[in-house]
Amino acid sequence: MDRKQQHIAIFTTASLPWLTGTAVNPLFRAAYLAKDGERRVTLVIPWLSLIDQKLVYPENITFTSPKQHETYVRRWLEERTGFTSTFDIRFYPGKFAIDKRSILAVGDISEVIPDEVADVAVLEEPEHLTWFHHGKRWKTKFHYVVGIVHTNYLEYVKREKNGRLQAFLLKYANSWLVDIYCHKVIRLSAATQEYANSIICNVHGVNPKFLEIGNKKKEQQQNGTHAFAKGAYYIGKMVWSKGYKELLELLDDHQKELAGLEVDLYGNGEDFNQIQEAAEKLQIVVRVYPGRDHADPIFHDYKVFLNPSTTDVVCTTTAEALAMGKIVVCANHPSNDFFKQFPNCRTYDDRNGFVEATLKALAEEPALPTEAQRHQLSWESATERFLQVAELDQAVVKKPSKSPSKHFASTSLNLKKNMEEASAFVHFLASGFETSRRAFGAIPGSLHPDKELCKELGLVTPMSKQGSKNVGSKK
Repeated sequence: MDRKQQHIAIFTTASLPWLTGTAVNPLFRAAYLAKDGERRVTLVIPWLSLIDQKLVYPENITFTSPKQHETYVRRWLEERTGFTSTFDIRFYPGKFAIDKRSILAVGDISEVIPDEVADVAVLEEPEHLTWFHHGKRWKTKFHYVVGIVHTNYLEYVKREKNGRLQAFLLKYANSWLVDIYCHKVIRLSAATQEYANSIICNVHGVNPKFLEIGNKKKEQQQNGTHAFAKGAYYIGKMVWSKGYKELLELLDDHQKELAGLEVDLYGNGEDFNQIQEAAEKLQIVVRVYPGRDHADPIFHDYKVFLNPSTTDVVCTTTAEALAMGKIVVCANHPSNDFFKQFPNCRTYDDRNGFVEATLKALAEEPALPTEAQRHQLSWESATERFLQVAELDQAVVKKPSKSPSKHFASTSLNLKKNMEEASAFVHFLASGFETSRRAFGAIPGSLHPDKELCKELGLVTPMSKQGSKNVGSKK
């Protein structure tokens, strides 16, 4: 099966205008996979009813129809890439889980893609998309299923009540589901949960706007202009778990060594007021501002990006800061392994190391990145890495092995397949009852889309029973 015949359907767990990683990165992935015209690509994103849109989307942005939502997404993307995207966009019904701060799928979302073009599926956050999946098995529906693990769910769960027990149970549930539903698993970094037969590779790039900003800063440096007039900052969702707790503790413990340091924090989130109050108690000047787009001109002149977070898998804002030519000070942690190849990445092992790295970064000028280093941060490079590690630059349908132990191998494969099918059937049964779904954390009434979602998406009846019309819109 050559690439001209490939249809790649990318399913993800969030959408713009929510500026979270699983909204932004799959969107860029779809655009760059489709850019050369050699593949047909469909991005499948959640549609939320108005009440949920108001809970999720910032600045009171809402949409009355999937078409209006699609127009917003395409405009946002084209403003950043500079080219018109040719991929399709379709929507699946979703609901927002307030307790999880996540969007969960409703019904059998695999039905969004017609059977006749169900070739390759890319599940962005495969565990998240399969926790409550009730419908066709992904490996049966599609010829080839690739999971991309974005989130270190175990680390987040550990911070909750009875966190260690929850993390223990979640670890095995995730392993079970990902094995059932995915042929291939890509982990963005070693900070994620381990999965059998998985590969670690950062298949994300940065918005090209950040590389443009970095190029201008490089020109200023080469011309002898003072390119970075501001000091240190951090930007991220303003919740304690996103590195703010660690950063404020580091600043509090080393106020004498860091005397004179000023740090600006930008972000929106439920812990904004608490973080602002904690910052005001420090002797060091720490200013707290509402969140902005990281490409906003207000960030261009900062020289040092401080990011002590260890909950991210691969921090997008760290990549963006490096692309803009800044020095990044971050923890020596598996989530930052990809960034260590860049001369402007400074890692630290302990609190004293943080102080030393921060002071040194403020005293120096950022190194000038090479074109090869800049390319490594781009979506062109990320797409090349994805196609290679996902084996989509090869034939999707693999030929049987010519092993001398062919009969034994065939028997073993059949046994594994039968065990997988039995496991999938158990999950199908468990996910088909409201009581068991609720026990494992599903949103009430999420087995089938309700009348409102059906009306908004043009569904005749719940997906799992009668199928549907084309969901969402197609360019």
